[in-house]
Amino acid sequence: MKALVSTTKLITSTTKPKPSFLLSPKTSTTRAYSLIPMVIEHSSRGERAYDIFSRLLKERIVCINGPINDDTSNVVVAQLLFLESENPSKPIHMYLNSPGGHVTAAYYAMRYAAKNCLRSYNAFPTKANCLLLGLFDCLCNSEVDEFSSGFVSISLYILPKIRHVADADDYFPFPSSFLVGLAIYDTMQYIRSPVNTICLGQAASMASLLLASGAKGERKALPNATIMIHQPSGGYSGQAKDLTIHTKQIVRVWDALNQLYCKHTGKPIDVIQKNMDRDYFMTPEEAKEFGIIDEVIDQRPMTLVTDAVGDESKQKGST
Repeated sequence: MKALVSTTKLITSTTKPKPSFLLSPKTSTTRAYSLIPMVIEHSSRGERAYDIFSRLLKERIVCINGPINDDTSNVVVAQLLFLESENPSKPIHMYLNSPGGHVTAAYYAMRYAAKNCLRSYNAFPTKANCLLLGLFDCLCNSEVDEFSSGFVSISLYILPKIRHVADADDYFPFPSSFLVGLAIYDTMQYIRSPVNTICLGQAASMASLLLASGAKGERKALPNATIMIHQPSGGYSGQAKDLTIHTKQIVRVWDALNQLYCKHTGKPIDVIQKNMDRDYFMTPEEAKEFGIIDEVIDQRPMTLVTDAVGDESKQKGST
Protein backbone atom coordinates (compact mmCIF):
# COMPACT_ATOMS: atom_id res chain seq x y z
CA MET A 1 0.00 0.00 0.00
CA LYS A 2 2.76 2.45 0.97
CA ALA A 3 4.66 1.61 -2.19
CA LEU A 4 1.62 2.40 -4.34
CA VAL A 5 1.04 5.76 -2.65
CA SER A 6 4.71 6.75 -2.89
CA THR A 7 4.78 5.76 -6.57
CA THR A 8 1.69 7.89 -7.17
CA LYS A 9 3.41 10.85 -5.53
CA LEU A 10 6.50 10.38 -7.66
CA ILE A 11 4.69 10.26 -10.99
CA THR A 12 2.04 12.91 -10.35
CA SER A 13 4.35 15.48 -8.77
CA THR A 14 4.99 18.69 -10.69
CA THR A 15 7.61 21.41 -10.32
CA LYS A 16 5.73 22.71 -7.29
CA PRO A 17 6.45 21.00 -3.95
CA LYS A 18 2.75 20.42 -3.30
CA PRO A 19 1.90 16.77 -4.15
CA SER A 20 -1.02 15.96 -6.41
CA PHE A 21 -2.92 12.68 -6.62
CA LEU A 22 -4.89 13.48 -9.78
CA LEU A 23 -3.59 11.62 -12.81
CA SER A 24 -4.96 13.79 -15.60
CA PRO A 25 -4.23 13.45 -19.33
CA LYS A 26 -1.95 16.48 -19.03
CA THR A 27 0.35 14.54 -16.71
CA SER A 28 0.88 11.70 -19.16
CA THR A 29 1.15 14.13 -22.06
CA THR A 30 3.95 16.02 -20.31
CA ARG A 31 5.83 12.82 -19.65
CA ALA A 32 5.42 11.58 -23.23
CA TYR A 33 6.39 14.86 -24.87
CA SER A 34 9.63 15.07 -22.87
CA LEU A 35 10.92 12.27 -25.14
CA ILE A 36 10.13 14.02 -28.43
CA PRO A 37 13.32 14.61 -30.46
CA MET A 38 14.32 17.98 -31.84
CA VAL A 39 15.27 18.57 -35.48
CA ILE A 40 17.89 21.13 -36.47
CA GLU A 41 17.22 22.84 -39.81
CA HIS A 42 20.06 24.69 -41.54
CA SER A 43 19.41 27.63 -43.85
CA SER A 44 21.10 30.79 -45.08
CA ARG A 45 19.72 32.56 -42.01
CA GLY A 46 21.33 30.11 -39.62
CA GLU A 47 19.98 27.19 -37.62
CA ARG A 48 16.48 26.66 -36.32
CA ALA A 49 15.29 23.93 -33.98
CA TYR A 50 11.89 22.25 -34.28
CA ASP A 51 10.28 19.45 -32.36
CA ILE A 52 9.67 16.60 -34.79
CA PHE A 53 5.90 17.12 -35.01
CA SER A 54 6.25 20.83 -35.81
CA ARG A 55 8.71 19.92 -38.54
CA LEU A 56 6.26 17.40 -39.98
CA LEU A 57 3.53 20.05 -39.84
CA LYS A 58 5.60 22.15 -42.25
CA GLU A 59 5.22 19.25 -44.69
CA ARG A 60 1.44 19.19 -44.08
CA ILE A 61 1.61 16.01 -42.00
CA VAL A 62 -0.69 15.66 -38.99
CA CYS A 63 -0.16 12.78 -36.55
CA ILE A 64 -2.79 11.34 -34.22
CA ASN A 65 -0.98 9.04 -31.80
CA GLY A 66 -2.56 7.50 -28.72
CA PRO A 67 -6.06 7.97 -27.28
CA ILE A 68 -8.29 10.68 -28.73
CA ASN A 69 -9.13 13.11 -25.92
CA ASP A 70 -9.87 16.82 -25.55
CA ASP A 71 -6.22 17.80 -25.83
CA THR A 72 -5.69 15.72 -28.97
CA SER A 73 -8.84 17.10 -30.56
CA ASN A 74 -7.91 20.73 -29.86
CA VAL A 75 -4.43 20.34 -31.34
CA VAL A 76 -5.56 18.44 -34.46
CA VAL A 77 -8.41 20.86 -35.21
CA ALA A 78 -6.03 23.81 -34.91
CA GLN A 79 -3.50 22.13 -37.22
CA LEU A 80 -6.12 21.38 -39.86
CA LEU A 81 -7.43 24.96 -39.84
CA PHE A 82 -3.91 26.37 -40.03
CA LEU A 83 -2.87 24.15 -42.95
CA GLU A 84 -6.03 25.07 -44.87
CA SER A 85 -5.29 28.76 -44.39
CA GLU A 86 -1.77 28.19 -45.74
CA ASN A 87 -2.93 26.49 -48.94
CA PRO A 88 -6.55 25.29 -49.30
CA SER A 89 -5.86 23.30 -52.49
CA LYS A 90 -2.89 21.25 -51.26
CA PRO A 91 -3.69 17.94 -49.51
CA ILE A 92 -3.10 17.27 -45.82
CA HIS A 93 -1.70 13.88 -44.79
CA MET A 94 -3.11 12.49 -41.53
CA TYR A 95 -1.29 9.54 -39.94
CA LEU A 96 -3.39 7.55 -37.47
CA ASN A 97 -2.14 5.21 -34.74
CA SER A 98 -4.84 5.36 -32.10
CA PRO A 99 -6.95 3.00 -29.97
CA GLY A 100 -9.76 5.55 -30.18
CA GLY A 101 -10.90 6.77 -26.82
CA HIS A 102 -10.43 6.78 -23.09
CA VAL A 103 -12.28 3.63 -22.06
CA THR A 104 -9.57 1.03 -22.64
CA ALA A 105 -7.70 -0.95 -20.00
CA ALA A 106 -9.19 0.83 -16.99
CA TYR A 107 -12.78 0.23 -18.08
CA TYR A 108 -12.33 -3.53 -18.39
CA ALA A 109 -10.53 -3.68 -15.05
CA MET A 110 -13.51 -1.95 -13.43
CA ARG A 111 -16.01 -4.34 -14.93
CA TYR A 112 -13.87 -7.31 -13.87
CA ALA A 113 -13.34 -6.13 -10.29
CA ALA A 114 -15.83 -6.89 -7.52
CA LYS A 115 -18.86 -4.62 -7.31
CA ASN A 116 -18.18 -3.70 -3.69
CA CYS A 117 -16.07 -0.73 -4.80
CA LEU A 118 -15.53 2.43 -2.74
CA ARG A 119 -18.36 4.89 -2.44
CA SER A 120 -17.78 6.65 0.89
CA TYR A 121 -14.61 8.20 2.28
CA ASN A 122 -15.82 7.36 5.80
CA ALA A 123 -15.43 3.65 5.07
CA PHE A 124 -11.67 4.09 4.70
CA PRO A 125 -10.34 5.63 7.92
CA THR A 126 -6.60 5.39 7.22
CA LYS A 127 -4.73 8.07 5.31
CA ALA A 128 -3.39 5.64 2.70
CA ASN A 129 -6.85 4.26 1.98
CA CYS A 130 -8.31 7.74 1.60
CA LEU A 131 -5.57 8.66 -0.86
CA LEU A 132 -6.34 5.61 -2.97
CA LEU A 133 -10.04 6.35 -2.84
CA GLY A 134 -9.43 9.96 -3.84
CA LEU A 135 -7.26 8.82 -6.74
CA PHE A 136 -9.97 6.49 -7.99
CA ASP A 137 -12.70 9.12 -7.53
CA CYS A 138 -10.73 11.72 -9.49
CA LEU A 139 -9.99 9.30 -12.30
CA CYS A 140 -13.60 8.19 -12.61
CA ASN A 141 -14.64 11.79 -13.17
CA SER A 142 -11.93 12.65 -15.69
CA GLU A 143 -10.56 11.30 -18.90
CA VAL A 144 -8.60 8.09 -18.50
CA ASP A 145 -5.71 7.22 -20.75
CA GLU A 146 -3.44 4.19 -20.90
CA PHE A 147 -0.86 5.82 -18.63
CA SER A 148 -3.27 6.25 -15.73
CA SER A 149 -5.28 3.07 -16.27
CA GLY A 150 -2.68 0.98 -14.47
CA PHE A 151 -3.19 2.91 -11.25
CA VAL A 152 -6.95 2.53 -11.47
CA SER A 153 -6.54 -1.20 -11.99
CA ILE A 154 -4.29 -1.55 -8.93
CA SER A 155 -6.70 0.49 -6.82
CA LEU A 156 -9.63 -1.65 -7.91
CA TYR A 157 -7.93 -4.87 -6.91
CA ILE A 158 -6.73 -3.52 -3.56
CA LEU A 159 -9.71 -1.52 -2.31
CA PRO A 160 -12.40 -4.26 -2.37
CA LYS A 161 -10.13 -6.38 -0.17
CA ILE A 162 -9.78 -3.63 2.42
CA ARG A 163 -13.45 -3.22 3.21
CA HIS A 164 -16.78 -3.91 1.54
CA VAL A 165 -18.58 -0.71 0.63
CA ALA A 166 -21.77 0.27 -1.17
CA ASP A 167 -22.43 -1.11 -4.64
CA ALA A 168 -21.00 1.20 -7.29
CA ASP A 169 -22.02 -0.66 -10.44
CA ASP A 170 -23.19 2.56 -12.13
CA TYR A 171 -20.25 4.66 -10.97
CA PHE A 172 -18.43 4.94 -14.31
CA PRO A 173 -19.02 8.44 -15.72
CA PHE A 174 -16.43 8.29 -18.49
CA PRO A 175 -16.69 10.85 -21.31
CA SER A 176 -17.31 9.34 -24.73
CA SER A 177 -14.36 9.55 -27.11
CA PHE A 178 -16.75 9.68 -30.06
CA LEU A 179 -18.06 13.12 -29.09
CA VAL A 180 -14.51 14.46 -28.85
CA GLY A 181 -13.44 12.78 -32.09
CA LEU A 182 -16.42 14.11 -34.00
CA ALA A 183 -14.93 17.59 -33.65
CA ILE A 184 -11.96 16.35 -35.70
CA TYR A 185 -14.29 14.61 -38.16
CA ASP A 186 -16.41 17.74 -38.71
CA THR A 187 -13.29 19.85 -39.23
CA MET A 188 -11.99 17.40 -41.84
CA GLN A 189 -15.26 17.82 -43.75
CA TYR A 190 -15.38 21.58 -43.14
CA ILE A 191 -12.01 22.58 -44.56
CA ARG A 192 -11.43 22.79 -48.31
CA SER A 193 -8.09 20.98 -48.26
CA PRO A 194 -8.41 17.25 -49.00
CA VAL A 195 -7.31 15.12 -46.05
CA ASN A 196 -5.48 11.91 -47.00
CA THR A 197 -5.58 9.36 -44.16
CA ILE A 198 -2.98 6.67 -43.48
CA CYS A 199 -3.23 4.03 -40.74
CA LEU A 200 -0.16 2.54 -39.12
CA GLY A 201 -0.34 0.40 -36.01
CA GLN A 202 -4.05 0.60 -35.29
CA ALA A 203 -7.13 2.67 -35.97
CA ALA A 204 -9.82 1.58 -33.54
CA SER A 205 -13.12 3.06 -32.41
CA MET A 206 -13.27 6.78 -33.34
CA ALA A 207 -9.92 6.54 -35.13
CA SER A 208 -11.43 4.10 -37.64
CA LEU A 209 -14.10 6.66 -38.55
CA LEU A 210 -11.43 9.33 -39.08
CA LEU A 211 -9.56 6.88 -41.28
CA ALA A 212 -12.69 6.17 -43.34
CA SER A 213 -13.56 9.86 -43.66
CA GLY A 214 -10.42 10.76 -45.60
CA ALA A 215 -10.47 11.82 -49.23
CA LYS A 216 -11.84 9.12 -51.53
CA GLY A 217 -9.06 7.12 -53.14
CA GLU A 218 -6.53 8.45 -50.60
CA ARG A 219 -7.38 6.31 -47.57
CA LYS A 220 -4.49 3.93 -46.97
CA ALA A 221 -3.15 1.47 -44.39
CA LEU A 222 0.17 -0.26 -43.87
CA PRO A 223 0.21 -4.08 -44.16
CA ASN A 224 0.36 -4.90 -40.43
CA ALA A 225 -2.16 -2.32 -39.24
CA THR A 226 -5.33 -3.27 -37.37
CA ILE A 227 -8.69 -1.55 -37.87
CA MET A 228 -11.55 -1.97 -35.40
CA ILE A 229 -15.10 -0.64 -35.29
CA HIS A 230 -17.64 -0.95 -32.49
CA GLN A 231 -20.58 0.76 -30.85
CA PRO A 232 -19.90 3.77 -28.58
CA SER A 233 -19.36 3.10 -24.89
CA GLY A 234 -19.64 5.33 -21.85
CA GLY A 235 -21.39 5.65 -18.55
CA TYR A 236 -23.18 7.96 -16.17
CA SER A 237 -24.26 8.01 -12.54
CA GLY A 238 -27.21 9.95 -11.20
CA GLN A 239 -30.97 9.92 -10.82
CA ALA A 240 -33.22 7.69 -12.91
CA LYS A 241 -34.38 10.58 -15.13
CA ASP A 242 -30.78 11.58 -15.80
CA LEU A 243 -29.86 8.01 -16.70
CA THR A 244 -32.75 7.93 -19.19
CA ILE A 245 -31.61 11.18 -20.79
CA HIS A 246 -28.03 9.99 -21.19
CA THR A 247 -29.15 6.60 -22.49
CA LYS A 248 -31.12 8.34 -25.25
CA GLN A 249 -28.08 10.50 -26.02
CA ILE A 250 -25.67 7.58 -26.45
CA VAL A 251 -28.22 5.78 -28.66
CA ARG A 252 -28.54 8.93 -30.77
CA VAL A 253 -24.74 9.08 -31.11
CA TRP A 254 -24.69 5.41 -32.12
CA ASP A 255 -27.30 6.04 -34.83
CA ALA A 256 -25.32 9.03 -36.10
CA LEU A 257 -22.13 6.96 -36.24
CA ASN A 258 -23.89 4.21 -38.17
CA GLN A 259 -24.97 6.78 -40.75
CA LEU A 260 -21.43 8.18 -41.03
CA TYR A 261 -19.92 4.73 -41.56
CA CYS A 262 -22.61 4.10 -44.21
CA LYS A 263 -21.68 7.33 -45.95
CA HIS A 264 -17.95 6.63 -46.11
CA THR A 265 -17.93 2.86 -46.67
CA GLY A 266 -20.93 2.48 -48.98
CA LYS A 267 -22.23 -0.42 -46.88
CA PRO A 268 -25.97 -0.71 -46.10
CA ILE A 269 -27.10 0.32 -42.64
CA ASP A 270 -27.98 -3.21 -41.52
CA VAL A 271 -24.44 -4.43 -42.29
CA ILE A 272 -22.93 -1.53 -40.34
CA GLN A 273 -25.21 -2.13 -37.34
CA LYS A 274 -24.45 -5.84 -37.29
CA ASN A 275 -20.67 -5.39 -37.39
CA MET A 276 -20.62 -2.51 -34.91
CA ASP A 277 -22.65 -4.38 -32.31
CA ARG A 278 -19.41 -5.74 -30.82
CA ASP A 279 -15.69 -5.13 -31.38
CA TYR A 280 -15.06 -5.99 -35.03
CA PHE A 281 -11.37 -6.29 -35.91
CA MET A 282 -10.15 -6.16 -39.50
CA THR A 283 -6.89 -6.63 -41.34
CA PRO A 284 -6.03 -3.96 -43.93
CA GLU A 285 -7.32 -6.21 -46.72
CA GLU A 286 -10.59 -6.78 -44.85
CA ALA A 287 -10.88 -3.05 -44.16
CA LYS A 288 -10.40 -2.40 -47.87
CA GLU A 289 -13.18 -4.84 -48.70
CA PHE A 290 -15.36 -3.24 -46.04
CA GLY A 291 -14.81 0.21 -47.57
CA ILE A 292 -12.90 1.87 -44.74
CA ILE A 293 -9.71 2.23 -46.80
CA ASP A 294 -8.95 2.28 -50.51
CA GLU A 295 -5.47 0.81 -50.64
CA VAL A 296 -2.93 -1.22 -48.67
CA ILE A 297 0.60 0.14 -49.10
CA ASP A 298 3.95 -1.20 -47.90
CA GLN A 299 6.11 1.68 -49.10
CA ARG A 300 5.56 5.41 -49.20
CA PRO A 301 4.59 6.46 -52.74
CA MET A 302 6.56 9.31 -54.27
CA THR A 303 3.31 11.23 -54.72
CA LEU A 304 2.98 11.45 -50.93
CA VAL A 305 6.54 12.76 -50.65
CA THR A 306 6.14 15.43 -53.30
CA ASP A 307 2.71 16.49 -52.04
CA ALA A 308 4.05 16.88 -48.51
CA VAL A 309 7.31 18.66 -49.30
CA GLY A 310 5.88 20.97 -51.95
CA ASP A 311 7.05 22.80 -55.05
CA GLU A 312 10.39 23.89 -53.58
CA SER A 313 11.63 20.31 -53.24
CA LYS A 314 10.31 19.45 -56.69
CA GLN A 315 12.45 22.20 -58.18
CA LYS A 316 15.51 21.04 -56.23
CA GLY A 317 15.00 17.49 -57.44
CA SER A 318 14.78 18.57 -61.08
CA THR A 319 17.98 20.66 -61.03
